[in-house]
Amino acid sequence: MRKSEKPSFGLLDGLKVVHSSSVVAGPIAAELMAENGADVIWIESKRALDTNRGKGGMGAESERRNMRNISFDIPTEEGKKILRSLLEDADIFIESSKGGQYKRWGLTDEVLWSWNPKLVIAHFSGYGQSGDPEYVSRGCYDPVCQAFSCLMHLNGFADREALPAREIPSDYLSGLTGFGMCLAGVMKARETGIGESFDLAQYELAIRYQNQRPMDWLVRGVPSPRVGNHNDVTAGWGAYTCKDGNAVYLMFLGPSVMEKGLRLFGWEFGSELFPKTQNFAPLATEGGKMLEEAVTKYCAEHAAVEVEEELCALGVPCSRIMDYEMAAEHPHYIARETFTEWEAVDGRKLKGVNTMPKVTNHPQQIWRGCPTPGMDTDDILLDHGFDAEEIKALHEQGILRN
Repeated sequence: MRKSEKPSFGLLDGLKVVHSSSVVAGPIAAELMAENGADVIWIESKRALDTNRGKGGMGAESERRNMRNISFDIPTEEGKKILRSLLEDADIFIESSKGGQYKRWGLTDEVLWSWNPKLVIAHFSGYGQSGDPEYVSRGCYDPVCQAFSCLMHLNGFADREALPAREIPSDYLSGLTGFGMCLAGVMKARETGIGESFDLAQYELAIRYQNQRPMDWLVRGVPSPRVGNHNDVTAGWGAYTCKDGNAVYLMFLGPSVMEKGLRLFGWEFGSELFPKTQNFAPLATEGGKMLEEAVTKYCAEHAAVEVEEELCALGVPCSRIMDYEMAAEHPHYIARETFTEWEAVDGRKLKGVNTMPKVTNHPQQIWRGCPTPGMDTDDILLDHGFDAEEIKALHEQGILRN
């Protein structure tokens, strides 16, 4: 597909993004740009396919929409020439490799800026581009990152081994952060004419988004134990099994919630048992113990849908613990078109999560499914000044995926 064939739409129409990242963190940043109208060129290694194409292929179908794909070996001399042609007029370049890989290939930020001074460069890696050399050179996947970033230590039950949180949250946190930082970099580059480079160490982003937990230890010396599916301080906060065997998650938290929710059990917020000096009922107090027992008993005597409806009517945040089958049939999911359908490049009908958030004036689109490896190689090279004979020669030399 030639650039001229790409539809024009969205908040990022006119932005050019080149990414040679794989699996999730880097590609999700590029994917969000593609869904918002950017022209995203995905460089896929000629030597090894993106791991996200495995496991049934739905990972790639979900997170590589709206992209054009070119497949070649970057570190070869010919590959570097192709990369230069792609980056000379690009706004953003995203890569995800072990720390220092591009430097070892002779492709430092300074080299890339000599090609394009305004280029915004995002380096995604598990441990960063600098630091302890033993760690910088390590490979990393999301669960390993969770282990190193202390995130895994927070998840699970106190009497069992720590658990990785699904579904790959540190990858998505990194991708979302990279998405925002790249666009901020473009804004500044357009103002100053000077590009930027970001060192996105996945473990740092995973620990950045742990709320007060790191400071609880660093400032107060207070550890954060694993609490399972119930809050360890507050009554009426957690998962509860209902009469029909299904479960809900609910939270008695906040003055309005306490005031309205306690009425279900005939209690008053502001009484001696539930003083207004606290916006929740501590488990260690008599009122907290009573509330926890009452909520547990109430849920055991009612079906999950009844619990959800009655508590929500009172203003207590509560939801059944949904699975994908339930979500696909839920009226709110349907009303907001949370799931949508699109066509794969081979004509198959696919259904998955829609673009989001909803945009009023310049909405996103899904105009193309995940491209096959090297699907757009020749067209992309034609767009960047290569002629048919040059492209043929690159194929014959084995530089390009045939």
